[in-house]
Amino acid sequence: MTETQEPTAVRRVSQGREPRPKGLGPVGWLRWGWRQLTSMRTALILLFLVALGSVPGSILPQRGQAPEKVVEYLDEHRTTGPWLDRLSLFDVFAAPWFAAIYILLFVSLAGCVIPRSRHHWRAMRARPPAAPRVLSRLPQSTSYETERDADEVLAEARRLLRGRRFRVADGKGSVAAEKGYLGEIGNLLFHLALLVLLFAVGAGALFGYRGNIVLTEGGAFANSLAYYDQFTPGRQFDPDRMAPFSMRLDHFKVTFVEEGERRGRPLDFSARVYYRERPEAPEKFYNLRVNHPLAVGGAKIYLLNHGYAPQFTVRDGNGDIAYRGAMPFLPLEQRNLTSEGVIKVPDARPQQLAFQAVFWPTAVADTRNKQVLSAFPALLNPTVSLMTFRGDLGLDSGIPQSVYRIEGIGKTLQPVRGGSKLLRQGETFAIPGGGSITFDGAKEWISLSVNRDPGRLPALAAAIVAIVGLIGSFLVRRRRVWVRATPGEGGRTVVEVGGLTLGNPTPEFDDVVAALRRDDPQVRTGSDDKTEE
Repeated sequence: MTETQEPTAVRRVSQGREPRPKGLGPVGWLRWGWRQLTSMRTALILLFLVALGSVPGSILPQRGQAPEKVVEYLDEHRTTGPWLDRLSLFDVFAAPWFAAIYILLFVSLAGCVIPRSRHHWRAMRARPPAAPRVLSRLPQSTSYETERDADEVLAEARRLLRGRRFRVADGKGSVAAEKGYLGEIGNLLFHLALLVLLFAVGAGALFGYRGNIVLTEGGAFANSLAYYDQFTPGRQFDPDRMAPFSMRLDHFKVTFVEEGERRGRPLDFSARVYYRERPEAPEKFYNLRVNHPLAVGGAKIYLLNHGYAPQFTVRDGNGDIAYRGAMPFLPLEQRNLTSEGVIKVPDARPQQLAFQAVFWPTAVADTRNKQVLSAFPALLNPTVSLMTFRGDLGLDSGIPQSVYRIEGIGKTLQPVRGGSKLLRQGETFAIPGGGSITFDGAKEWISLSVNRDPGRLPALAAAIVAIVGLIGSFLVRRRRVWVRATPGEGGRTVVEVGGLTLGNPTPEFDDVVAALRRDDPQVRTGSDDKTEE
């Protein structure tokens, strides 16, 4: 070969210009990424991550349901608590990382199920596939000879298979039949219902809201933002569309175990409430209990927690009543409901007052440790311990304060010397320097969760459809049967029957063969049968 006849590729190598293989390119990488995202394996991984991400929401307290327990957890775990809070583990279902997994799962299911549904729709409208060349290689097969001609055998096979709800198509010297599409329909229905379920849950979080309210016996609230202690709206929530219902707590009752090892454990919670669906509507009664929420105005009201709200009457240095009411206290321990709280009296004159208090429902003296304990969670001997502060509460500074904490102690507020006192119900303590406080008793308080989720009913319907589809996918399988009739020796006809079932073979194939033979009295008794199970 001369130099002038040298191939182009060789010349490029010799000149240092070897062609490089082309990569996938941006479009190719996008197509590859889409195929990976919409694969069933990726969908299962994302579904597992959603379930795994929901575990902290079930173990750790959540701000949407129990914000007071989140505060308690952070106070008790000062090292790990802030780190868990940074990871949004106290508000899992509103966390960005959970939303990312949720959206990816939605896209993955949609990209997997919708094309699959389109393909199955085309398969349902298509003719059953033609008979294979060698039916004896199928998992189920048999053959026999008859004196009927081929057309008569195939006509009888068509009638029999149609009677068994097979879709039948004629081939060259054969009949093809198929059924069991409901199995794949059930499978697709399950995945489509799961897709609707995800969409309904997302729509509920987008347009709904969730709020918490603390309500004391005799107190009431209206469904307005001003009444909520904690409120979490959806991104597209419109406060002007809140249902104008209202509710008041008449009485709350807890039944406790009085004897035995379970003494003090609650048996039953019952809240007598009255509500109005609209301001002009008549008042209705409802017995609110755990797992028996009140449905009103498109929302559901759940009973979450309970505690005590001690009642006080405070007179200032001028002898005027500066405060009278019940203040909810937070339980320090749930077994006997020892609770703590604060009373702020900004209207006291000449100086504002504040009290830090511990409340025992059934106070008893612990002589060994020289302290007061609560022996039972019911109000058998209500007692409160008070520590008094005087000064400026700082409420006029514009900085929001917690109702369960006194700010400015040692700065704008000073403890009153001799201002500590243990009071039983009905007793009054004269504050040194002027004023008094009377312990009038205690009421019950309950915490309520008001949830409006417009996607709740669609999610329920989708869950039911998903269960029905899953059952159908397990019970129904795709089955195919082919019958071929060809001329044999001596003017007889050789009949071959083959069957293919998705999964394990079913007895239906044997029933079809038995029916064909039973309808044909001219079958040779010594025919060669082959059935592979």
